[in-house]
Amino acid sequence: MLSNQYTITEIQQILNADGDIVKDYTISTLLTDSRRISSATAGLFFALSGRRNGHEFIAEAYAAGVRNFVVRQGSDIKAPEANFLMVADVLAALQNLAAYHRSRFNLEVIGITGSNGKTIVKEWLYQLMSPDKNIVRNPKSYNSQIGVPLSIWQINEKNDLGIFEAGISTVDEMDKLETIIKPTIGVLTHIGPAHDEGFEDRSQKMLEKLKLFKNCRLLIHNYEQLLDYGEDIPAENCFTWSTTFKQADLYVFSGTVISKNQYLRAMYKGQEIECLIPFLDEASVENATVCWATMLAMGYAPAEADNRIERLSAVSMRLELKTGINDCSVIDDSYNSDLQSLEIALNFLTQQNQHRKKTVILSDIYQSGLQADVLYKQVADLIKIKQVDKFIGVGQSLLSHQDFFDTAEKHFYPDTASMLQHLRALSFKDETILIKGSRSFEFERISRVLVQKAHETILEINLNALLNNLNFYRSKLKPGVKVMAMVKAFSYGSGTFEVANILQYNKVDYLAVAYIDEGVALRNTGISLPIMILNPEASAFDKLTEFNLEPVIYSFGLFDDYIKYAREKNVLNYPIHLKIDTGMHRLGFESADIETLCDMLEENRYVRVESIFSHLVASEDKKHDEFTKTQIKKFESAFKQVENTLGYKVIKHLSNTSGIIRWPGAQYDMVRLGIGLYGIDTGMKTPDTGLQPIASLKTSIAQVKKVKAGETISYSRSGSLPKDGKIATVRIGYADGYLRAFGNGVGKMLVKGQLVPTVGNITMDMCMIDVTGIDAREGDEVIIFNEEQRINELATQIGTIPYEILTNVSQRVKRVYFYE
Repeated sequence: MLSNQYTITEIQQILNADGDIVKDYTISTLLTDSRRISSATAGLFFALSGRRNGHEFIAEAYAAGVRNFVVRQGSDIKAPEANFLMVADVLAALQNLAAYHRSRFNLEVIGITGSNGKTIVKEWLYQLMSPDKNIVRNPKSYNSQIGVPLSIWQINEKNDLGIFEAGISTVDEMDKLETIIKPTIGVLTHIGPAHDEGFEDRSQKMLEKLKLFKNCRLLIHNYEQLLDYGEDIPAENCFTWSTTFKQADLYVFSGTVISKNQYLRAMYKGQEIECLIPFLDEASVENATVCWATMLAMGYAPAEADNRIERLSAVSMRLELKTGINDCSVIDDSYNSDLQSLEIALNFLTQQNQHRKKTVILSDIYQSGLQADVLYKQVADLIKIKQVDKFIGVGQSLLSHQDFFDTAEKHFYPDTASMLQHLRALSFKDETILIKGSRSFEFERISRVLVQKAHETILEINLNALLNNLNFYRSKLKPGVKVMAMVKAFSYGSGTFEVANILQYNKVDYLAVAYIDEGVALRNTGISLPIMILNPEASAFDKLTEFNLEPVIYSFGLFDDYIKYAREKNVLNYPIHLKIDTGMHRLGFESADIETLCDMLEENRYVRVESIFSHLVASEDKKHDEFTKTQIKKFESAFKQVENTLGYKVIKHLSNTSGIIRWPGAQYDMVRLGIGLYGIDTGMKTPDTGLQPIASLKTSIAQVKKVKAGETISYSRSGSLPKDGKIATVRIGYADGYLRAFGNGVGKMLVKGQLVPTVGNITMDMCMIDVTGIDAREGDEVIIFNEEQRINELATQIGTIPYEILTNVSQRVKRVYFYE
């Protein structure tokens, strides 16, 4: 059986390395970073020399449990029980081992290169082909001289397709990557200015990239992009696409916007075909077209390709949104800076409406391929277009080009240290601040100062996953069906304006909250979408009209109270929503009330009914399907009576999250998307690849203690270990939302990839876990829930529902929002 497990003796032979073998370990993991050690005893640490000399971190890796090392010849390093393989070039050894591993597998491999879009195309091809292929691919954008071999190492006997991207920055790099990847199919994405400075000209860069395809049987590329390189195209066959040249295999001759999607028409094999792309921006449309061409070239039927592409979800390129000092919000992107990612970050900045003032802190941009004057003129134009109020430039190049920038307030500094010295004078208050810097500027130092200090327990919210989930459910809707997003209860514990802003930016039709003050808070943070108030209070009706909030009327008493208020204030034709009780028996007009309700509505000049709705009780559960059908009939009877009385059509909505997919016939005019936005749908009994959990709750270890068997732990002496071991005290308790029900081994947390149980009672601010046998240390990360240990599993542990787990996370837990 082929796998990525080798004995250290076998690896020594593969690498032709010197060194004595102390113990013949089995290796399954390649390690290059001493801070990121996993499967230590099965790991092989490569002491790479780059920005830091990996040989300096061997002791740290050894202390973490690593016993196998590849080091530079001549290194005088000794440690008991450790194997040291001596080689002339450690990086070359890593690459040679990966190349050997690749050579053992006879699978189809797609190799992707280009200047832009590599990661997106790779991830989209994975989405598109994973239903019928077992795919191995680069994690994230591991496309470098180090990242590619680490990616290739993942290949195993179960894979029948590999998708790997390759990135280069100068000549003589691609041959090495081609030897490792050995692609059989090549995909060339957009060629732009990135890394131009590493080549004599664009032509040299193109020729270097084409080396990836020298052993490919098929190459997919833009027809016009290789017009001047006919003799240099190394692949046996080509499949081309174009929006200009009719002779291309896929000639895209038309593109129109339909319901927030890009609708493409093309000629393929003499027939007209079509494709609906769920994105509108130019880069996404081009990347999706590359994927379309690739699928057709690989034999997918046009209808199937269209069906899958229509359901593509966004690929993350991470920004962090955090709570800042002095009522600020901070968008932290302090590790990379180029024109494309700057534009992405600025777009995200414009989505934030919680503060009127928008600020950008930007470093010099490297590797743009542009002359400085051209580059910073483009940057200045972007800043102006995005209506930035305050601009802070850091770096000698920005300092030299400060006259290009035209903002109400601007400041320039030669370096990060100088800016930090003047931080107080910059007077940050009640503004959204984008921190965008090249890694060498160490803008994380700025971030640490501007981000509000908080509890070390953090709830991470992946806004891209939220968008993915939104688009997933949109893909299940019939044409014209609207989406109401439920953001009540602090958006199910996930945030207020942070979630609402991105939903507004991505054009959901309605928001819904439970109480009037929640709606007021959204209005105060710049949310302009229609907002439905599920449980309005008569004492706050004045806030409804002041903030343009739309109440749900669910009883005659509430109706009378509102009409009295409207009559006194002379408020006419105000939008309201009518709730019908079809079986929930919580709130709403019952079937017997509809006739009286219609009498009250008839010729009523104070209100205009925007929608009529009801709530499904058990749409997720098959055993209650007959009851759900009864609810649907009752609802239809009610809205027909109401519409007949009103003389105009209203919005009808019945389906909640689980009803959207299980009851497509009940979508009507709008659906209410709640916990599905956050990655949970109890109506789906098996995990669906289209839905992603958006939240990860993390904390850290405060202290590690050795405990003898039988010694009692926590309040009431409730816990103990069956034998001598270790416990870790972690910074989360019931005041943070980790309920007492998780105590005494019921709850589990992830420490260094291993599930460990709680010990003893959960206390208010902390709790204890059993870390016996794990190299756990103070400060180590502990995961309560994430994609691996999902919220559903925690709910099962204590016999509750996912809603309760998510909404219980306390407000004192710091929220960090990721957007890529």
